[in-house]
Amino acid sequence: MDATHTLHADRANEAPRERAHRAWTNAERIKRLSDELIKIGPWGIGLDGALAWIPGANVAYSVGAGGLLMYEAVQAKATPATLARMGLYLAANTAMDGVPVVGWAMDTIFRGHAMAAKALQKDIEARHGLPAGAPPREPRRWRLFNIGRQTDRR
Repeated sequence: MDATHTLHADRANEAPRERAHRAWTNAERIKRLSDELIKIGPWGIGLDGALAWIPGANVAYSVGAGGLLMYEAVQAKATPATLARMGLYLAANTAMDGVPVVGWAMDTIFRGHAMAAKALQKDIEARHGLPAGAPPREPRRWRLFNIGRQTDRR
């Protein structure tokens, strides 16, 4: 048996938790490449934002990266609600590419791939825990309103 067949056989026998954690790691890579190559505070720009200004390349990248995220979600057996939420984020991200200039500008700042990747990662964390070696999740830094936040009132 050659190396390719051995690799496919190993992945076919992979435990669901291991596969989900691999999907979490792959989602992190796609998120960083798409929306976080250059990070400024809570905002970032990646290949998706840069390619938004190149007609054709913008849609090709958006659909390709989105397709990889959805593939990882299916392989990790994400819940239907997570798949639907990811699909909405990715559809909105790709639809913006079809509107010249205004849509491209919106696509530059809309982090659809990052939002879809985070949705998948949260789903995996809820069912399988955080993968070994993964950085701890950063708390939300910015809040517009103080709704739902625990405060110490004495």
